[in-house]
Amino acid sequence: MKNNGQINVILNGQKKKLKVVNPSSPEPVPKRSHVKHAALKEIEDEMNALVGMDEIKRVVKEVYAWIYINKKREEQGLKPGKQALHMMFKGNPGTGKTTVARLLGKLFFQMNVLSKGHLIEAERADLVGEYIGHTAQKTRDLIKKALGGILFIDEAYSLARGGEKDFGKEAIDTLVKHMEDKQHDFVLILAGYSKEMNHFLSLNPGLYSRFPLVVDFPDYTVDQLMDIASRMLVEREYVFSKEAEWKFRDHLYSIKQDSPGTSSFSNGRYVRNIIEKSIRAQAMRLLLSESEEREELMTIKNQDLILKD
Repeated sequence: MKNNGQINVILNGQKKKLKVVNPSSPEPVPKRSHVKHAALKEIEDEMNALVGMDEIKRVVKEVYAWIYINKKREEQGLKPGKQALHMMFKGNPGTGKTTVARLLGKLFFQMNVLSKGHLIEAERADLVGEYIGHTAQKTRDLIKKALGGILFIDEAYSLARGGEKDFGKEAIDTLVKHMEDKQHDFVLILAGYSKEMNHFLSLNPGLYSRFPLVVDFPDYTVDQLMDIASRMLVEREYVFSKEAEWKFRDHLYSIKQDSPGTSSFSNGRYVRNIIEKSIRAQAMRLLLSESEEREELMTIKNQDLILKD
């Protein structure tokens, strides 16, 4: 019972009085700090952790600015833009295309452009069926899974390889239709080698206008690849010996000279594979030598590097 700011409590048949201090004044809730453009800052921090990619970092900032200002225009009663955000990524494997697509999904979700922001990765086999009508259904099902997020189709040029009678054309037609009908429900990103993607666009001239954002992902330089290798090692708490570092750098120079501008060299992906193989080789060497000193456990030596001939 409450009486004159006091509460009477019966404990084991005995009445005791507990005083209520400031009953009408709840404890203050600490205010959350609001950082302007927090979504952009978070994505920029993640992208700055990536090596290179100057152009895509600029494009991401431009896209953010366009979405942000568009919303401000709408708040002021001005006519908002209706530009679609479908994109085309051109570049060799291992240049960061999938990583950037995933970050864009996160950014668009935080800006309420996409309701989920998830990434659905697909290739020709996921879209093209085996009989008439099968392809359109498979493509529609894939788009349905991607609604609210990003549909990322790698090696997209392969959809046009079979000519007019190939079912790949049916997949392209279905994609184009849904790009228009559901352009604000999902973002389509087509990716692939630069040369092949240019040829793909020449076969489908109507496609180019539907992709307002075309981004080139250049190959990494040797210095950038060494930076990627160093970051991978630091993350795993390993280091190169001086000899191993020189050997790896020379190998990268040789690889890039043998395949300049071609698709046979997979950039960052290739570096990651070398690092992982070398870590396993180091583990075997240490097991046989029974060397367990901290420095030895951390160091990748010359003989641990497993390189292609």
